[in-house]
Amino acid sequence: MTKLKSLGLGLFGMFWALNSLAQTAPTTNASGHACPALLNHTFPRLQDEKAQSLCQYSGKVILVVNTASYCGFTSQYKGLESVYSKYKDKGLVVLGFPSNDFAQEKSNNKDIADFCESTFGVKFPMFTKTSVTGESAVPFFKQLAQDPGQKPKWNFYKYLIGRDGKLIDSYNSMTSPESSSLVKAIEKNLAMKAP
Repeated sequence: MTKLKSLGLGLFGMFWALNSLAQTAPTTNASGHACPALLNHTFPRLQDEKAQSLCQYSGKVILVVNTASYCGFTSQYKGLESVYSKYKDKGLVVLGFPSNDFAQEKSNNKDIADFCESTFGVKFPMFTKTSVTGESAVPFFKQLAQDPGQKPKWNFYKYLIGRDGKLIDSYNSMTSPESSSLVKAIEKNLAMKAP
């Protein structure tokens, strides 16, 4: 019995050590960049609902936007796609998160995907309908709201994340994706090397 107890404690100790190691081991993306805590989330892709880890964007400059199909700012899709097309080869990625939190989004993901592609030719990564504000907000958006202290107040709220995976700034819906202040911030951070 004593041998069994010591064996059990030994196995428990090994399990605990391995589990602790797994939790502290940094996740890396295909480029070998460690995944920052802010990006350690997975969302279903809009087009096919396949799980996508945000860790794959580690080392990039990221513009996160909560979107909607029936909003006065919906035409910003055009500017978002333009900025993405212009800077994607330099390390920018735009991530779109459709949301019905302000009651202006289509009913299902297929309709949203069709609308984005056929109306605005959206090619930047989009994810399935997501709650971005309030108690039901997903943890990723809760984290984004903590640093600048701003949760999305409306659709097309924007968050700029640096190559180090840390939030740089947030921009309200009135800020166009092609505004000089946002473009300057994007260019400045693209000029920095990934950690």
